[in-house]
Amino acid sequence: MPGQRAPTPKEVEVSESGLDARDSSQHEAEEEVVVEKQKVPWWSYIWDYEPGRTREERVFIQKLDVFLVTMLSLGYFIKNLDQTNISNAFVSGMKEDLRMDGNEINIVDTAWTVGYVIGQIPSQIVLTKVRPSVWVPACELLWTVLTFCLAAAKTSNHVIAIRFFVGLAESIFYPAAHTILGSWYKPSELGKRACIFHASSAAASMFSGYLQAGVYRGLNGVNGLAGWQWLFIMDGVISLPICVAGFFILPDLPENTRAFYLSESDREMARTRMEKAGRAPRTKLGRSTFKRIFKRWHVYLLTILYVIFIIIGPSGSVNPFALWLKAKGEPVERINIIPTASSAIQLVLTVLFAIISDAIRRRASIMSISTFLGGFSALMLAIWTVPDGLKWFSFLLQRASVPYGPLSMSWANEICGADAEERAIVIGVMNSMGYAFNAWVPILTYPQVDAPRFRTGFIYSTVMFGAQAAITAAVAFMHKRDQQRSRLGEAGGGEPERADAGVTVSSSLDRP
Repeated sequence: MPGQRAPTPKEVEVSESGLDARDSSQHEAEEEVVVEKQKVPWWSYIWDYEPGRTREERVFIQKLDVFLVTMLSLGYFIKNLDQTNISNAFVSGMKEDLRMDGNEINIVDTAWTVGYVIGQIPSQIVLTKVRPSVWVPACELLWTVLTFCLAAAKTSNHVIAIRFFVGLAESIFYPAAHTILGSWYKPSELGKRACIFHASSAAASMFSGYLQAGVYRGLNGVNGLAGWQWLFIMDGVISLPICVAGFFILPDLPENTRAFYLSESDREMARTRMEKAGRAPRTKLGRSTFKRIFKRWHVYLLTILYVIFIIIGPSGSVNPFALWLKAKGEPVERINIIPTASSAIQLVLTVLFAIISDAIRRRASIMSISTFLGGFSALMLAIWTVPDGLKWFSFLLQRASVPYGPLSMSWANEICGADAEERAIVIGVMNSMGYAFNAWVPILTYPQVDAPRFRTGFIYSTVMFGAQAAITAAVAFMHKRDQQRSRLGEAGGGEPERADAGVTVSSSLDRP
């Protein structure tokens, strides 16, 4: 412009260098952002990932995964190996050898269920007073000895009596395991661990099929014992070292752990983590505790939810897929091996649904997918006169409904997380009431004499999947309502309000 001095070459150079420096600085900042984004590991989309975690906390969680989750998974594996071996033994010669031509297998399952129901709530009460590292392995050892005894059974009455006591011993494990998991893991971590633990049941079902096929081929008739008798013996041999290991590896609870693999700083971290997650430690269990628990909706709706899950299909000893294959004239080995594909589907879906539900933190939505898949399978089998390929697909898809169970237990752990006694009792009531109904409902809905079609059973299951969808929605609504009321209480500057109990959270009103 007129009257304005033109910049000298040196000034131009300095100006350009300043622009270059700013551009360079901005470019470097953008690169830092990109680098920062690239630092997020790929597995963060699969496994829990919190950038704020210290190295000590990561190591601590890895210890829990290696010792606690592995130990509980192995325990659940041997429990389900024992449960499914009855079904495998039944179709592999036990039915003929013990002349179980009526509904004896249903009665065997009912005997186990009665024992299972009787032991549930007393066991959860014991768990509030006795170390899990003592109580859980001791019961595992008892049911292992009883499994050996099944190989000596001479009549169906022997099997019925032994299975009652097996159920009594096994009753402690599932609710205790979920109580222990919920005492160590935060909500963002719990679903995956609970479902990995539960997935071991699918692995047990598969392994039992392979084991029975191998035992029948290699040991049937050895030392005068039938293949199905050798199955029980092998189950006991596999279970024994796992029982013994539990005494040393289970870490008890954060407030009283003495696990050799946890340092004092690990123990303090565990208590701090649970305090931040709203998980209360155990306190004295008294009359006021039960009054507090049964004034809330949790115990009622969560119990209905779990009862429906437990009784939605046949009992554990009746495998419609295997019985259909037996009716088709398939050889014993194929009868034991083919249904393991259904367990493989259960295993994959259990882990997949757990990963997604922990990531999006919407338990009800993912549980509803499991409900839909199970309902579709039941509907197709209720119709029955569908193309053969669709029938095969429906039998394979039957166990896609099973991931609903561990997710519902994780949900219960979170809903009742602020009250340790409520959490233990509610989980116990859920499981015990579920199996109380399971003691007699499957006899009416899936009697063995209806095999292989089970027309009444498949129609019943279709209806119950609809009921499962309804109760899931009801629990989700009530839980969301309570969360909103709690947030309103916090926004108002007062204590968070317990909408379900009608009181504020305080030591004088909400603890015994």
